Amino acid sequence: MTRASVVTGIGSCLPSRCVTNAELERTMDTSDAWIRARTGIARRYVVEDGTHTSDLAVGAAERALKSARLSADAIDAVIVATTTPDRPCPATAPTVAARLGAGPITAFDVSAVCSGFLYGLATASGLIASGAAERVLVVGAETFSRILNPEDRSTSVIFGDGAGAVVLRAGGQDETGALGPLRLGSDGTGVDLITVPSGGPPRPDGAEPADPADRYFTMQGKRVFWLAVQRMGECAAHVLDRAGWRLDDVDWLVSHQANHRITARLADEIGIPRERSVSNIAEVGNTAAASIPLALDHAHARGTLRPGDRVLLTAFGGGLTWGAAALTWPAIDPV
Repeated sequence: MTRASVVTGIGSCLPSRCVTNAELERTMDTSDAWIRARTGIARRYVVEDGTHTSDLAVGAAERALKSARLSADAIDAVIVATTTPDRPCPATAPTVAARLGAGPITAFDVSAVCSGFLYGLATASGLIASGAAERVLVVGAETFSRILNPEDRSTSVIFGDGAGAVVLRAGGQDETGALGPLRLGSDGTGVDLITVPSGGPPRPDGAEPADPADRYFTMQGKRVFWLAVQRMGECAAHVLDRAGWRLDDVDWLVSHQANHRITARLADEIGIPRERSVSNIAEVGNTAAASIPLALDHAHARGTLRPGDRVLLTAFGGGLTWGAAALTWPAIDPV
């Protein structure tokens, strides 16, 4: 029998600095009403100078391990999903593993932007299914504020920093907390729709870009909106079919927290009532790869998610990438 991956712990971490819409009103051509109407966001959290992605990742990981009642030396692998690693080289995951005291274990990063956490879950499930690992820590962590153009209100009002983490262990497919079918996809023809143009061999950091804004994250919002809804809807339907779940069987939809219009339109597209769509974007903004684990941890802490609830996860990000997964919510302690 194929070994399943079972969620046994969860945790999250946010920076201490909260940036409200009112603060952004004072620094750019925007307003609280404009931001709320278009994104649903009221505030987001951003790192101070000297705080790195690994710091947030370690904070979330420590809480997830505490939730799982495990010490770091019980983990066989650490996977960090991030678009904003501490350094271009090496990966951030080995740093996280070392700071946790996990020893010389498997540790690597996954880069799939806002779909990164689901790609990390799929990778961890492969390690567990193959017998290469018994317990895997999967972290989504971002310091997106570092790659945003402070003068671009189309991105700077949306994104925030943060991290979320889960601990997976080997178990049975019928256990509470078991991760069900997963579906991933990509389309490299959309590489320019969600991107940081400079920094790679075509436009290296050492060369002065033709446009200084090329150093910052950019996104073609209107095109991304419809592609996100379409791709997340398609892969969510595929996962539901493979899991043998009807729409009425789904207790909660937890999608990437891109903006409130996408999450609402996606719920309609899938056929799940909007009130069964978990949302924390008003409080934390779009945190990219950290989005889904943050939403899960916050919903768990509020008591929204209960043991045995059937949860549908789905995300869309740069690459273009997308994914979906089925999950039965576990009985775990909030931290």
